[in-house]
Amino acid sequence: MMVVAAAPKIDTMRPEDWPAVSNIYLEGILGGHATFEEAVPPWEEWDTAHLKICRLVARNEEGAVVGWAALRPVSPRACYRGVAEVSVYVANRCQRQGVGRQLLREMIRVSEEAGIWTLQGSIFPENHLSLKMCEVCGFRQIGRRKHVAKMDGLWRDTVMVERRSPKVGI
Repeated sequence: MMVVAAAPKIDTMRPEDWPAVSNIYLEGILGGHATFEEAVPPWEEWDTAHLKICRLVARNEEGAVVGWAALRPVSPRACYRGVAEVSVYVANRCQRQGVGRQLLREMIRVSEEAGIWTLQGSIFPENHLSLKMCEVCGFRQIGRRKHVAKMDGLWRDTVMVERRSPKVGI
């Protein structure tokens, strides 16, 4: 395990960060408890699926990307413009060091500045680290979707979490 000597710097994700971001995403896919995705999409597809605002990376002291966070719209309808699905991924070698928590806290801050009033997520119940991180950052569990989808031929559950902003949309 690589130790992050100092707290990483949270920065805006740039297109040139995609190779590092996609490698971290692939680690999450291969781990089996981060996403239903089976492969990392090409940059253009990922870029289209995510909001242009609130894209973050965590950089170590050398400037290397060690984690990322981004938002997806939950619906194209205008009434849901302030609701977004959050994704946070941390390089395997940097997990359990607070990188994800730092990314999520900054995502909360910048998303509120952008007018987002609800952040939501869908987490595999086996992903205890992500569930704890969300709890620590003010998310609440709102339900469990039983056998919502199959992965590798097996039914999987997800736990739905959300954080309602106390500043936006009140």
